[in-house]
This record gives sequence, structure tokens and C-alpha cells, in this order.
Amino acid sequence: MTRYFVAATILTVWSTAAFAADAVFDVRDFGAKANGSTLCTAAIQKATDACAAAGGGTVVLAGGKFLSGTIYLRSHVTLRIEAGATLLGSTNIAHYPHNIPAIRSYTDSYVKQSLIAGENLENIGITGRGVIDGQGSHFKMVSRARPYENRPYLIRLVNCRDVLVEGVRLQKSAMWMQHYLGCERLTMRGVRVWNFGNANNDGLDLDGCRDCTVSQCVFESDDDGITLKSTFERPCDSITISDCVARSHCNAIKMGTESNGGFKNITIANCVVTSPSHTNVTYGRSRGMGGISLELVDGGTLERVAISNISIHGVNVPLFLRLGDRGRPFKEDMEPLPVGSFKNVVINNIVATGVGKTGCSITGLTGAFIENVSLNNLVFEFEGGGTRELAGKQVAELPKNYPESSMFGDLPAYGFYCRHVKGLRFSNIRLRTAAADLRHAMAFDDVENLAVDGLDSSFWPGGAAMLGLAQVRDALIRGCQPRAKEGVFLKLAGDKSQNIALVANDLSGIAKTADIAPDVPKNALVTQRSSKP
Repeated sequence: MTRYFVAATILTVWSTAAFAADAVFDVRDFGAKANGSTLCTAAIQKATDACAAAGGGTVVLAGGKFLSGTIYLRSHVTLRIEAGATLLGSTNIAHYPHNIPAIRSYTDSYVKQSLIAGENLENIGITGRGVIDGQGSHFKMVSRARPYENRPYLIRLVNCRDVLVEGVRLQKSAMWMQHYLGCERLTMRGVRVWNFGNANNDGLDLDGCRDCTVSQCVFESDDDGITLKSTFERPCDSITISDCVARSHCNAIKMGTESNGGFKNITIANCVVTSPSHTNVTYGRSRGMGGISLELVDGGTLERVAISNISIHGVNVPLFLRLGDRGRPFKEDMEPLPVGSFKNVVINNIVATGVGKTGCSITGLTGAFIENVSLNNLVFEFEGGGTRELAGKQVAELPKNYPESSMFGDLPAYGFYCRHVKGLRFSNIRLRTAAADLRHAMAFDDVENLAVDGLDSSFWPGGAAMLGLAQVRDALIRGCQPRAKEGVFLKLAGDKSQNIALVANDLSGIAKTADIAPDVPKNALVTQRSSKP
């Protein structure tokens, strides 16, 4: 006879879910064996279904290792993995049936299988202090033509509402660790992710989700760490990520690559970003490829994004912002998507040390500008080593290329290279290089309505001008105090350059204020009298 009990006291009231009942169902009472070798899929599913039929409650795994294939969650049910217990994913792909959700998404071509699955559910949870282990290294790619097949996710929830994921350790998925597609009101806190051993080992993918919070989590992954995607028409909207640690061989915190619906109303705060240690690299680099990457290349709109209080160490590129035109549709019968809209982004209080040589970039496209980006209180220390020749590099546009911080190679500036941007603000920026670097500190190409206020940057003997401007309109540069006895503060080029104002700068410590190319219109540069001519 199946037995269950009703908890006498509710110790915690979940802010995201009001469960219908508090009955507890132990999977061992349904025939599950905690020996790590007996397949327990049917027993765990029976316990889950009985819990749902009773009006909801908690299904408990305790006291050992439970081997299982796909488990289907039910509404009003929490799956709790107790401390000392492990839900162990089967290594037999036949134990993972295909599941294609009603929502049509580009991820349908990725993966159709998962250890924990659910669709159109409400008031569900995955909690506890135990472990969910996908044993992902046992799964191999079918072929290069079908790289994603037969490698299940650990968790995939589709179109679910009021979801709580708390406390558990998630490890060794065969693919992405967890994919939440079109979900609403998801709360994730105190989760530990360790995802190495196979390709595409993302830590977290929120895809077209709304009203979600992620906090107090640690993500360690070979592929991207904390990832927002939009693989169908819904944007990721109203997402808060805070107080997390992200360690990735690829991009630690990322929006993209897929962006069909876009990203709106996103805040990311109080996080630590580093590269992983003591792990092998499948994708990316031992030194993580990127710290924070905002990528909009498949249509959609990216707007109202605020990022603050981030500590970054030991990645190649701390910041990468890209508007591209790959235009990949999310359905086979769709036309390529038009260029999206990327605007209204504020990035504050970022400290990045031990970062690579490439440089940061903010790049739109000809006729498709990134708009209204403000960066304040940045302290970046780069590896250095760039040559004077790199300062004159012509950077390819590459509108259709996969977006990655390494896509342009080493940039003309060791700090920031910005192209096709309107409304760009830098305030209180400190840039340093560990080794000599003869590139610009910042370079701007086809930028309109630019402000640089309080730049403090390294300047090496024989280097290019501190600032490189080409085809820049309506720029205000102030509050700078360069120190280079043989250096040049600014290089200006381009027949469309106009209204460049140097105001309230102390240029007494530099040899020359500006090098102006012959094609620059007369009076394009205006220097305040108190600045050195």
C-alpha cells in the first residue's frame, strides 16, 4: 500500500508558487531502488503522477542514487532531491523519448530529449540539497551534420508558469544544462551548476521567458554560462539576474545568439565573472572568451538593459556589444528576418583585470546603428602587446557572421573600438595595459553624438594617438588629463567629421593636441582656449 504523509508545518512560503497541497511522496514507496543501477523511471513517474492526482505536493528522492530516463513533471508538484541523494541520468538514449513542444522554436532542431521535462504546467518546483547528474560524457554526437541529436538536456520546461528551482546541484549534462522556453515567473536561487564533459555545455538558457529572477547561483560551464535567448517570436522580458558567480570558457553572461524576439527590461547586478579552473576545454578557450556579451543578430529588439557592479577577471574580452544581420528565422518556411533594434543600454561599475589583448567592441552596421549606450565607472586592465600597425587596421563589417568577441581579431584600440553607434557616452573610464600597447586607447568610426568624460588611459612611447576618431559627428571630449611627452591626444579623420569639441581637458602633459587628416572639414575640431593648442 502506498503511504504518504502530510507535513505538520510549512516552514517556507514560496514567493513564486502557491502549491495546492503539501503531501510528500517518497519514490521508494513506488518501487524505486536507490542503488544507482536499477532503472527507476517508471517508479519516479508513478510517484509524480500520484502526487498530481492527490492535488499536488512533493515527490522526494532520498537516501542514495536513483537511475532514470525522462521524468515528466506535473502541475502543482515539486521534485525534491534531498541532501545525499542523486538523480542519475541514464546513459541509454532509448530511455529519453522525443518531445517536440507546441511552441515552434529554433531549438526544435537542437534537442528533443531531456531528463526532466514539462510543458504547459503551473506551480512546479525542483528543489533540495542533492544532485542531478546527467552523465553527459557518455553521449556522443551522431554526426557533424546532426551535432545536437541524441544528447539530452538535463532540464527542459516549456510554457510553464510559477516555477521554483532552488538549492540543487546540477552537473554533467550531455547538452545545455537547463532550458526554459517561454516560461513565466521563474525563480532560481542557490543553484550550483557544473557543466563540463560534452559540447554545448551551457549553464542556463532562459529563452523567450518573462518575469524571471536568478540569484545567489554559481554557474561553471564549458560553453556559455548565464544565457538569455529568444529562439521564437517572444522576447526575454523583465529578467533580473543578481548575486551570481559565472565561470565559462566561452561567454560568462550573454544575450544571444538567437534573438528573434529580442531582450527587453533586463537587469544584471552584483555578479562575479571569471574563467573556469581545472577543467578541459571543449569550446572556447582556457581563458574565457567573453565576460558580458550582448548580441542581437536575428532580428528582434534589445532595449532597456541595465548592468552594474560586475567584477571580471581572467577572460579575453570583458565587454562585447554587437548588432548584426544574420537574420536566421525560427521556422523553416520563414523569410530571413530584418535587422533588429539595439538601444538604451546602461553599463555601470565594472572592474575587469587580467583580460586579453583583443579589446572591447561596440559595433552596429552601416545604416543600422546601436543607439543610446552609456558606460560609467569602468576600470579595465588589459594584457597589452598591440602594435602601432593595428591602430590603422581596417576592421571588416562581417554582418552575417556568427557574433563572437573574437570575430574582428585584435582591434585598432586596446580599450574600446566603437563603430556605427548613435548616442554613446563614456564617463569616468580607467584603461590600463600590463605590457606596452601602441594602439589607440579608444577608437570611434561612424559615431554620432559621442561624449567621453574623464578618460584616464595608458599611453606608451611611440604609440598611436590616445583617441582615434573617423567620421565622428557631434562629439564632446572633456575632463581628460593625458600624460605623454611625445604623444598625440587625438587623431581625427573623415570628410563627414564635424562638431568635435575638446572642453575642460588638461593637455599640458602631452606633446600635441591633434593630428587632423586632410579630408577633415575646416573647423570640425573646436578646442577650448584653456587647452593646449
